[in-house]
Amino acid sequence: MLKKLDGISKRYEFLSQQLAEPDVIADMPTWQKYSKEQSELKDAAEKYGEYLQTEKEMQDAFALAEEETDAEMRKLLNDEGYACKEKLSTLLNELKILLLPKDKNDERSCILEIRAGTGGEEAALFAAELCRMYQNYCTAHRLRVEEIEINATELGGVKEAIYGVTGAGAYKRLKYESGVHRVQRVPATETQGRIHTSAATVAVLPEAEEVEVEINDKDIRIDIFHSGGAGGQNVNKVASAVRITHFPTGIVVTCQDERSQLKNKERAFKVLRSRVYDFYNGQNAKAREENRRSMVGTGDRSERIRTYNFPQSRVTDHRIGLSQYNLDAFIAGDIDSMVEALAIADREALLASQEQ
Repeated sequence: MLKKLDGISKRYEFLSQQLAEPDVIADMPTWQKYSKEQSELKDAAEKYGEYLQTEKEMQDAFALAEEETDAEMRKLLNDEGYACKEKLSTLLNELKILLLPKDKNDERSCILEIRAGTGGEEAALFAAELCRMYQNYCTAHRLRVEEIEINATELGGVKEAIYGVTGAGAYKRLKYESGVHRVQRVPATETQGRIHTSAATVAVLPEAEEVEVEINDKDIRIDIFHSGGAGGQNVNKVASAVRITHFPTGIVVTCQDERSQLKNKERAFKVLRSRVYDFYNGQNAKAREENRRSMVGTGDRSERIRTYNFPQSRVTDHRIGLSQYNLDAFIAGDIDSMVEALAIADREALLASQEQ
C-alpha cells in the first residue's frame, strides 16, 4: 500500500509542476485534464505526506530519547514518540479509506424516481411526503431539483414523480435511498384508529452523458399524444406528451409538459439515457459482485430498506439496523445523519472485503 501511495505522491508532484508550466496553461484541454487528475489525487497525496512527516517525527523522538541522559527529558521524548506512533495508526486507516475504489458516478447529477406502492391512496400520500423530504434535503445541500414528471392524485398524493437533481455529488448524497420505503401510521381516512402499513419505492439513477449511452433510432419508438390532467385548452388541442420505448431493454419513458413537445422529448431522452445506463451498469455490477454481498445495497429497488413508524416517531434503516427517534425532522428533510451512517457502513464493508 505504501508503495502505491509513493507513486501517487510522485504523480501529484509532477502534475502540480506541470500545471504551472506556460505551455500547459496555454493548452486548455491538457490543463483541465491535469487539473482534474491532480484534484483526484490531492487528498491521498496530502494525507501520505502527513504520514511520512509523522513517521519522521516518531523516529527522531525515539532516537533522541536513546541519547538523552536526563530521565525526565527522556520520558518526554518517548511520550512524544508513542503519540506519533498512535497517530500513524490513525493515518494508516485514513489512507486505506482514501485508496478504496471510488464510485465513478458519485459526483454526477442524478434522476430521482418516487412511486407509490402497496396501500392505495395512503401510499400515494406517503410518496408525496417523500418527494417533499428529498426536495428539502437537496435544497439544504444546494442541489437543484427539476420536476420532470408528476402523476398526482386528487387528494394530494403522488402515484409517480420523476425529478432531475443537478449538482456536484448529487448521486453520492442520494444513492443509498434506492429501495422500498415502508410507513406505519393511522391514515387520515381511518375511522377506527387502526395502524396501516403502506409503501413507496425510490430509485436513484446516475445521470448518463450522451457519449456514454448509444441509443439508435432503430431501437426506439417515439409516440406523441395529448397530455393528461389539468392544463386548460392546450391539453385538449395540442399533442405534446412524449412516450419513448427502448426495445432492447423494454424501458418505457413518458413525459408531458402540457405546452412543449420539444421540451418533453429532451426530458424523456434524459431519463431514458439514465435508465439504460443503470440497466447495463447494474448488470455489470451484479457480475462483479456475485461473490460478495455488500452491507449496504444501493441498487436493489425491491429491497425493503427503511420503515417510518409514526406512532413511535421512529425511522429504522434495516440495512444497518439503525433506528432514530426524530421522525418529524427526518420526514422534513433532515436525513444527514442517516446518510452519513450508511456511507460509513458501506465504507467499512468495502474495507473488510479488501482485507479478505
